[in-house]
Amino acid sequence: MTRTAKDFFAPLAVGAPAPLREIPARPSRAIHFFDPGNEKMAAKVPDMVGTVDVLLGNLEDAVKAENKEKSRQGLVDIGRATANLGGTVGPTQLWTRVNSLDSPWGLDDLVTLVTEIGDKLDVVMVPKVQGAEDIHYVDRLLAQLEAKAGLDRPILVHAILETARGVANIEEICAASPRMQGLSLGPADLAADRRMKTTRVGGGHPGYLVRQDPERDDLGVPQYDGPRTTYQQDLWHYTIARMVDACAMHGIYPYYGPFGDIKDTVACEDQFRNAFLLGCVGAWSLHPAQIAIANKVFSPSVEDVAHARRVIAAMGDGTGAVMIDGKMEDDASVKQCQVMVALADELAAIDPELKKQYDAIPDQHSGTEA
Repeated sequence: MTRTAKDFFAPLAVGAPAPLREIPARPSRAIHFFDPGNEKMAAKVPDMVGTVDVLLGNLEDAVKAENKEKSRQGLVDIGRATANLGGTVGPTQLWTRVNSLDSPWGLDDLVTLVTEIGDKLDVVMVPKVQGAEDIHYVDRLLAQLEAKAGLDRPILVHAILETARGVANIEEICAASPRMQGLSLGPADLAADRRMKTTRVGGGHPGYLVRQDPERDDLGVPQYDGPRTTYQQDLWHYTIARMVDACAMHGIYPYYGPFGDIKDTVACEDQFRNAFLLGCVGAWSLHPAQIAIANKVFSPSVEDVAHARRVIAAMGDGTGAVMIDGKMEDDASVKQCQVMVALADELAAIDPELKKQYDAIPDQHSGTEA
């Protein structure tokens, strides 16, 4: 039996904070993963605050079983000791990826983190989400823990798409709770679950391609053995596009996940840009080198922002159509441009260098043509 609309926005536990009715549009271009139980990684966290939009304490797959409790406690220590990290005022959000709900550690992760550093924790990333039932479980549990901890704001939930069933149930996952902040693509686990024939962590594959038709000789006979150009395709285009649509429908945010080949920064940037153009707002960073890539790709270029402002200025009240540089712009163009400008404004508020670049754009005039 489904809940009524009025119940959907009621706290799921006595004393828990009221659910949000709209998910904040906080910049999260790079979600940088670190192991809180690794002393070397943990020591770098304070210096990274303000340089990356999201720092995520990873407790799941990358942490060995014997180190799970150490990493969990390490994240508690980091949350307590690091100034300006997490919460509503810090320049860098604090997220965590807990262990899966069918693991021996997932419950303890949630209980410990919410009661110990719930005031600093912004988002809980839940791996291997299969359907709405997984979100409902976490939703109720978080409400109880928030009430116990006396928190005044709800902790949000982010689901990772890592199974075929999760992709099939994507709309109901997005709609499962007012806590839903977004979705990330988990390409490695999803590839295994789908029995895809790739061992890469994200990115394209040289075998997934289209080939140019054979050229014909003077008699019109196809030359099947002749040279033919091939074009590598994106294995993840379908899933990312479906994820973007589901998130947009429910007012939450889609993210590309990991890109495993750390040294191939060119291909990483290409994959991130594909996701950005399709509608994703950020991607995971597995190495500091990928932070700069994500910050670059998921920030609108100065040229794009200048054009968007120009279109908005030329359209006035947003109705009708105008010609700018030989191209027709209409109300749909304005909506596209407003998305670009809104993102630029959000990023400028936290990124001084971007603010300097965007502020240097000349005042826009209509530039219309007869």
